Amino acid sequence: MALPPPDPQFVLRGTGAAVHTLRFSCGGPEPDIPLLFSGSENGFIHVWNLKTHRVDTALDGHGRKSVYCVETMGGKDRLLSQGRDQRICLWDLAEGRTSVTDSVFTEHVGFCRCSLLKVAQGRWLMAMAARSLEEVQILELPSKTSVCTLKPEVGAKLGMPMCLKLWQLNCDSQPVLLAGYEDGSVVLWNVSMGKPLSQLICHQEPVMSLDFDAEKAKGISGSSEKVLSIWSLNEQQNLQVCKTHRLVNAGISDITIRPDKKILATAGWDHRIRIFGWKKLKPLAVLDYHTATVHCVSFSDHSNPRERLLAAGSKDQRISVWSIYAQT
Repeated sequence: MALPPPDPQFVLRGTGAAVHTLRFSCGGPEPDIPLLFSGSENGFIHVWNLKTHRVDTALDGHGRKSVYCVETMGGKDRLLSQGRDQRICLWDLAEGRTSVTDSVFTEHVGFCRCSLLKVAQGRWLMAMAARSLEEVQILELPSKTSVCTLKPEVGAKLGMPMCLKLWQLNCDSQPVLLAGYEDGSVVLWNVSMGKPLSQLICHQEPVMSLDFDAEKAKGISGSSEKVLSIWSLNEQQNLQVCKTHRLVNAGISDITIRPDKKILATAGWDHRIRIFGWKKLKPLAVLDYHTATVHCVSFSDHSNPRERLLAAGSKDQRISVWSIYAQT
C-alpha cells in the first residue's frame, strides 16, 4: 500500500508576492548556515536562513519587476538573478553586501530563464534568449564576451525559446545547449560551432520546462498539456522520444531532477508537486499543500543525503519545504 504523502517540513511566508524561482545553497565545505534564495513577482530576492526559517536579507535590484531566475555562482556570496526588467544582475553578497556588481541587458520580453554552466574556476557560460525572437545568445561571464548567437535555420519556425539547459559531459568535452521552443520542439545545439545537432518535436504546445541527465543522456520536458515527454540522446547526437507519461491535470511550470539522479519533481498548474522515480518515471508521491499554481521546484545541494530538501514556490506567496529523503 502506498504511504500517505507527507506534510511540508516547514513553510516560508513573507515574500509578499508570487514566488517564481528558488535556489538552495547548502553544500558548502564549512558547516555554514544553509540558505534558500527565492525570487518574487514584486522584484525582490529573499535570502532565507533555513535554520531560523526567516529572511536574512531582501535584495532589490530589478526595479520591482518580477524575478524569475536565481542562480548561485560557486558559493552563496556570488549570485545571478534575472527579471522582467530585461536585466540579468550579478551580485556579490560577501561581508553583508547587497549591491548589484554588474548586469547584462537581455532585450528579451519572454519568461525564458537563462542557463549557467561553469567551464573553469571563476569562468561561466550563460545562455539567454536574445532580442530577436527565435535566437539564443551565449555569453562568457564575468567578462560578458559574446561567444555565439544560435539562430534556427531559415524556415524552421520554432518560435521563441522557452527554456534552456547548458551542459557538458565532463570538463574536457564541448559545451552543448538544449533549448525548448514555442512550437513544442527540443533542439540540441553545438555551442562552439553555433549549429543545431538535432531537433525533436516533444509536445503539441510550447515547452515550459526541461531538465537533462548528462550521465544517462536522457532528458524530460513538460508543457501546458497533460504529458511529460522523456527523450534521450544517442551516440550520433540525435534526440529521440523514449516514452511519454500522461498526467491527471494539464500544465507543468517547472521540472527538476535531483542531483543524485534518483528522483525528479514537477511543479503543476493544478497546485500540486509530483515526485517520480527517474529510472522508470514511476509516480512516487503527490504533494498537495498549495492553493494556487506551483511555479518552481528546487532540490537542495546538501552533501549528506539525509538532509536533502525539496522546495516549491507558488502563486499563493508561500514556499513549502519538504523532506523526501529516500534511501533506495
